[in-house]
Amino acid sequence: MDSLTQITLGAAVGEMVLGKKVGNRAMLWGAVGGTIPDLDILSNFFMDEMSALAFHRAITHSFFFAFTAPFLFGWLVHRLYKSGLYQRQSYKLWVISSSLLFLFLIVTGINVIPILTGSGPSWGMMALCLLIIGLAGRWFWRSYYPNQPEESINTSRMDWVKLFFWAIFTHPLLDACTLYGTQLFQPFSDYRVAFNNISVVDPIYTLPFIICVVIASRLARHRPARKWINIAGIVLSTSYLMFGFYNKYRINQMFENSLAHENIQYKRYMTAPTIMNNVLWNCIAEGDTAYYRGLYSFFDKEKRITTWVIFPKNRHLLHGHETDHSIETLKWFSNNYYNVIERDSGGLQFNDLRYGVFGEVAEKESDYIFRFILTEENGELQAKQTREQPSGDMFGQLWERIKGK
Repeated sequence: MDSLTQITLGAAVGEMVLGKKVGNRAMLWGAVGGTIPDLDILSNFFMDEMSALAFHRAITHSFFFAFTAPFLFGWLVHRLYKSGLYQRQSYKLWVISSSLLFLFLIVTGINVIPILTGSGPSWGMMALCLLIIGLAGRWFWRSYYPNQPEESINTSRMDWVKLFFWAIFTHPLLDACTLYGTQLFQPFSDYRVAFNNISVVDPIYTLPFIICVVIASRLARHRPARKWINIAGIVLSTSYLMFGFYNKYRINQMFENSLAHENIQYKRYMTAPTIMNNVLWNCIAEGDTAYYRGLYSFFDKEKRITTWVIFPKNRHLLHGHETDHSIETLKWFSNNYYNVIERDSGGLQFNDLRYGVFGEVAEKESDYIFRFILTEENGELQAKQTREQPSGDMFGQLWERIKGK
């Protein structure tokens, strides 16, 4: 899931574990714990693109990490409060500054480079992110920095270990529900668990969750309402997550019936919700030489897929390079749901078909959502993700298709 959602989940879990004892500090450290697994994105600075792609959602998202790392983080935080350092104004100022910088890097860092290059999110999205950070900074300053006596923190090391365990453990479990997949069994296996029942960004899951956490944070830690509002957020989000599994079951039944109706012979298939919703689903089946893809909205009048797109596999285009490092990585990452096309400007393009295309058909090579340009260097194919803008208004097309046809 997106970073904001993971921060919210971590804060809610932290409140459940230690909120009554330490108040909003439990939310703060829970948010930190919920973000720790995603620090593997720092690998982008010292790994090549394919190695970083494979490293993301690997060891830091594993059960092994969740059962071992909390002992270190719990010990560190326990030592912090036992030392009394947390009562100093200089420490508070450092916490506020570093927290806001950290939030900036997490929430907006993914937007900065695409905006500057003109190939990514809009300035409006960037402004929204900055507004969120500004509100968070105001809250930090007003509630945390004032020079007033601090109450003692009466917690044990195991209290903090439990908080970090649940904050870290729930992070990969939620990620495993998305299409990207999560290597839960590292370092023993690189198998990617992906249940595909919720989009990597889904406002219906996140917004009620955030609202409940924010309201709870404004109440005194001993008030029963604080606990129940936080629980309400967890229940709402979890219920929606479970509803996604039910939706996936219905989509799978519909897709099997649609394939049978068209007499399409297939080896396997997969279904997943499209971005920011759980109404419109991307469905793709693998045949011998091609993939068959269709979109289905729960608002469609026909209770089956009526518009199909065929993607030839074109595996012959990779002849002689099947075992190149980049190709092996991309085949593993895409779970072998991929095709290769020749670009108009020359060269090859590797398309991860699990993410489909913008709209119902691929009119241009830039209409594939998750794609890599392949270039030959020293006799081996190298892959680089491309962020060329698709044709047309992708969000407008998405909204129109969600409404059904």
